[in-house]
Amino acid sequence: MKRKIIQIDEDKCTGCGLCVGVCAEAALEIVDGKAKLVKDFYCDGMGACLDVCPTGALKIVEKEVADYDPLKTYEHVKRVRGEEAAKQVHGIDEVKHSAHSAVGAGMQCGCPGSMMRDFRHRQAEADAPPFSSAKESALRQWPVQLRLVSPVAPYFKEAELLMCADCVPFALADFHQRFLSGRSVAIFCPKLDFAQEEYLEKLTQIFLYQNPRSVLVLRMEVPCCRGVEMLVRQAMAKAQKDIPLEVKVISIEGKELSRQQIV
Repeated sequence: MKRKIIQIDEDKCTGCGLCVGVCAEAALEIVDGKAKLVKDFYCDGMGACLDVCPTGALKIVEKEVADYDPLKTYEHVKRVRGEEAAKQVHGIDEVKHSAHSAVGAGMQCGCPGSMMRDFRHRQAEADAPPFSSAKESALRQWPVQLRLVSPVAPYFKEAELLMCADCVPFALADFHQRFLSGRSVAIFCPKLDFAQEEYLEKLTQIFLYQNPRSVLVLRMEVPCCRGVEMLVRQAMAKAQKDIPLEVKVISIEGKELSRQQIV
């Protein structure tokens, strides 16, 4: 299978071991003073290790390798780091609770909780401010989870689109006022949601057919959250769309750490 996986430039690697410690899947180890990939199927390709490498020796590439295997990775991490560490393995909850996931998938078909709702009419006349009270919700739609939203939902049509890591609203005290107001939103977790291919296809369709006017990405400072930005960029490339993109990185204390705008 052709998929994303870590690649190590041994000439740049100093063997500092920072990448080994940050990889929840224990896919890397230091051998003879250099970082090595233990097994292809232990690497989830999310790139949590990229941000900690001081020499730029790591990068994500796409090539023919074995599929990422959460169960084998779980057993590997449990063996080398213990059971508590193994619980953090990407995708293990979804695999171990597949029955529960099946119920969740069924909800998309009939559960009122996943029924599409459009709240844009709550915003008053065109000349009124889009958000007037700190106690007023700026949410324009339902659902918001990327796994549940429809790529043909009317609220995505030529929208100002917010792609958000699902931890961000908990870190930002003024999330509604600053970022959600006037935007349609989709949220997900690049670490815990084991549906990246599905997400890529759905987001590609949104970019391809809904023609959003702009995209704002909000992600947390933790390395694994970089996957939100990566998925958006991949979907834009796949859709061959040149949409104005802005990326903001949020600290766990709720501060805006960096801002990058691509027009």
